[in-house]
Amino acid sequence: MLKMIHCADIHLGSKMQRLPKEKANERKDEVRATFTRMVEYAKENGVRAVLIAGDAFDSDRPFKKDKNRFYDIVRKYPEIDFLYLRGNHDGEESYEEEGLDNLKRFGDSWTSYEYEGVCISGVELKAHNATSIYASLALDERKINIVTLHGQVENGSSGVDKVNLVKLKGKNIDYLALGHIHSYSNEKLDERGRYGYSGCLEGRGFDETGEKGFVLLEIDAGVKSTFVPFAWREIVETEVDISDATDEYTAIETVRKTARFTSKNLYRVRLVGDISFEADRLAEGIENECKRECYFLSVKDQTRKKIDFSAYEKEVSLRGEFIRVILRDESLSEEEKNEAILLGLKALRGEEVE
Repeated sequence: MLKMIHCADIHLGSKMQRLPKEKANERKDEVRATFTRMVEYAKENGVRAVLIAGDAFDSDRPFKKDKNRFYDIVRKYPEIDFLYLRGNHDGEESYEEEGLDNLKRFGDSWTSYEYEGVCISGVELKAHNATSIYASLALDERKINIVTLHGQVENGSSGVDKVNLVKLKGKNIDYLALGHIHSYSNEKLDERGRYGYSGCLEGRGFDETGEKGFVLLEIDAGVKSTFVPFAWREIVETEVDISDATDEYTAIETVRKTARFTSKNLYRVRLVGDISFEADRLAEGIENECKRECYFLSVKDQTRKKIDFSAYEKEVSLRGEFIRVILRDESLSEEEKNEAILLGLKALRGEEVE
């Protein structure tokens, strides 16, 4: 049985902009370390080749530290081939090929490598080939065929960073290894094959939540693909409804109970609901109270102040008249009335209304 790893979007050197400087630097090191751990996993589990479906680096001119880590790992494991397809973040500055026989590249026309009757083909999508390249893909139906591309899947649309699934159907593909999307997926391509994104190795921001890792391919009569969660830390986004909280303390306890913090992970908590208590700088207070319970915590306050509007109904004032007009408007739902009154009261107080 032939074993391969399908990974992508490692983004060595990513800036980690939303983190404090110390933690950002630590996360950069952890991304490098996770790439190293993945290759060690490959060695320990008899993996013959690591297929990188784009964006090994975060920049087309990688920092020396990141280039050194990548190429030092390739040199350290000469028994493992690294099949490296350039992504939209990679560039010519990423390459340093001298003396690296186990580093295999793809270009702007179809390039193939064969292992024990398994054919791996790939091409970098460019402006001059993005629409025409599909017609020139010819795969032997008697072999196991793996194809790698970097881009967003489209049904019927071609272009740079776009993978036209329609034009890949019926091409004798057993597994289409994709990069560019940072979450794992595995879907049916046609009657013969499947396509999938490995996702990134480590989440870098709150748009990359959930489990991250790589795909282990076990190839015999066919291709068995298994997602392997492998990230050092997970990024978690949680919505917490604190409508029942009576003060800041009970709000904090509700957050703790819902989020279930662990010391290893990064969290974003979105506070929602209608609250009746005064909560000046509530998000900051919860962050300060809970930040020691996890690696990093960001709290966003999206709650609304619960107001008893009936108290203003008999008030002889512009405010009272405004509220009476809104409450009598039968075209509005209760939620819309509440929202309109809250915005109107802010405007009457001279506050900025978004």
